[in-house]
Amino acid sequence: MTIQPAAFSELSKNIAYVEQSLFQTDDLKKQSISLNGVEGVLLYIDSLIDQEIIQTHVLTSLLDHTNSGSDPLFTTLGSQKETDLQMTTDALIQGKCLLMLEGTAEFYILSTEKIYARTTDEPVNEGVIRGAHNGFIEHLSVNLNLIRRQIISPSLIVRYFNVGEKTRTKVAIVYLQDVTNPELVEKVKGRILAISSDMVLAPGFIEEFVEDNPFSLFPQQLSTERPDRVIANLMEGRVAILAEGSPTALIAPVTFFAFYQSPDDYHGRWMVSSFLRLIRMMSFIIAFTLPAVYIATISFHSAILPLELAHTIKKSLQNIPFPALVEAMLLELIFEVLREAGVRLPSRVGQTIGIVGGLVIGDAIVRAGLVSYTMTIVVSLTAISSFLVPSHEMSSAVRILRFPMMVGAAIFGYIGIAFGLVILTIHLCKLETFGSPYFAPVAPFRLSDMKDVWIRFPIWALRQRPHDARPQQLTQQKLSRSWKKRE
Repeated sequence: MTIQPAAFSELSKNIAYVEQSLFQTDDLKKQSISLNGVEGVLLYIDSLIDQEIIQTHVLTSLLDHTNSGSDPLFTTLGSQKETDLQMTTDALIQGKCLLMLEGTAEFYILSTEKIYARTTDEPVNEGVIRGAHNGFIEHLSVNLNLIRRQIISPSLIVRYFNVGEKTRTKVAIVYLQDVTNPELVEKVKGRILAISSDMVLAPGFIEEFVEDNPFSLFPQQLSTERPDRVIANLMEGRVAILAEGSPTALIAPVTFFAFYQSPDDYHGRWMVSSFLRLIRMMSFIIAFTLPAVYIATISFHSAILPLELAHTIKKSLQNIPFPALVEAMLLELIFEVLREAGVRLPSRVGQTIGIVGGLVIGDAIVRAGLVSYTMTIVVSLTAISSFLVPSHEMSSAVRILRFPMMVGAAIFGYIGIAFGLVILTIHLCKLETFGSPYFAPVAPFRLSDMKDVWIRFPIWALRQRPHDARPQQLTQQKLSRSWKKRE
C-alpha cells in the first residue's frame, strides 16, 4: 500500500495503514462502534491506555451523542481532530486512543494514557535533616509540578523535546526567562537536538552526549532528585534537564564546589553550615591523598615522623610481606568489592555484608599478617571521607582518583604527590561546562563569589548571583536586613 499523509474516507484503509505502521502488533486493539448510524472504530494499544478512561469518558460520550447530529463532545483530558495519518503512530505509542469513522477523512486523537506514579517521597541518597522532604518521581509532569509550585512566576519556561530514534523519550529543559543567559539556553537546546541515537532512556544518557569533556573523571552536570536543589540552581540562572521515566534532573552548568553544597547548608545557622562545609572540603583532600601520603611517608620519608610514632608503625609492619602500595591496593579493592556488594544486595542483606566485611574480614586479614593495623586505619578514614560528598558521582570520582595518587607516591614519594596535585589543579582550571569555568570562582578568581564556596555567608549577605552561569540579572536581593534601619 502506498503511504499517504492524508487520511482516507474509507475506514478499512485507515485501519490498514495503522496496522501496517505498527507491524501488526498483538496489543493493538480495535473496538467497533456506531455513531449516528455511521460505522466507526476505536484504536488503541491495550498495554498503554487506561480502560477506565475509555469506558467513562470515551464510550459514554459516544453514547450520549448517538442521536445528535453534531460532533461528539469528549470529556477526556485532551482531544483533537486531525487529518494527517502520520500522526496516528506517534499518538498510539504515547498511550492515546484513535476514533475513526466511515466516510470521513478525519479522525480524533483522545488522551487515554495510563499513568503509574509512586509518591513523591524524599530521595534515599539525598536525605536532609531540615527542609523539604519530597523528591522527583518517574513521571515528568509530576516533577514539573513540584518545580512550578515553588517558583510561581510566568518567567519559568519549559521546553519539550523528543530524544532517541526508537525510544522517543520526552525531555524537558527548564529555565527562568529573565534570569538565565539566552546563549546558555540555546547551547543546551542545540546539544540535546544534536543527539542521534536509537536509545535515550535516562538523563545519564543525555549527560554523556552533551558534556564538554567526556574523558574527564569529574562530573560536569549535577544530578539530583531533590526539587529544592533544582529550584535553587534555577534561581541562579542555570538550566535543568528532566526526562520522562527518570526521577533524576541534571543541572547545567555547574562548578566543582556545587557538588559539596548540601540543601542542609541553607536551612541551618550559617556558622554551623560553614563548619560542616569546611569538613566536606577537607574530606575531599583526605579521600584521595591520605593513602598516598601514608605510602610516601613509609617508603621514602619516614624520618619526618616522631620517634614514638615511627616505632609504632615499624612494629606493625614487621611481619607484612607486601610493600605499602600493595597493602593499600589490596585493602582498597576489598573495600570497593564490599561496597558494591552492599549496594546491589537487598537492604537487609546488604547491611549484614557491610558488618561482616568490616569486622570479620578486616580483622582476619590483619591477623593473617597480610596488611597492617595502621594501613587499615588509613583506608577506613579514606573511605569515610569519600562518603561525605553529597553527590554520588563526585564521590565515585574521588574514590578512583586515589589509585593513581598512590602509584605516584609509591614511585616518587612526596614529589609524586605534588606532581599529581599540580596536574589535578591544572585539569580543574582548564575544564569547562557549557562554556562556563568549572573551577570558578577560584579560577578565574572572583572575590565577590567566594561568599558561598568554602564557607556560607548569611543569606542576607548573598545579594548577587554567581557569575559563572553569566545570568542576565546579577542582583537577587535589593535590600538586606532593612528592618534594622527602621529600628
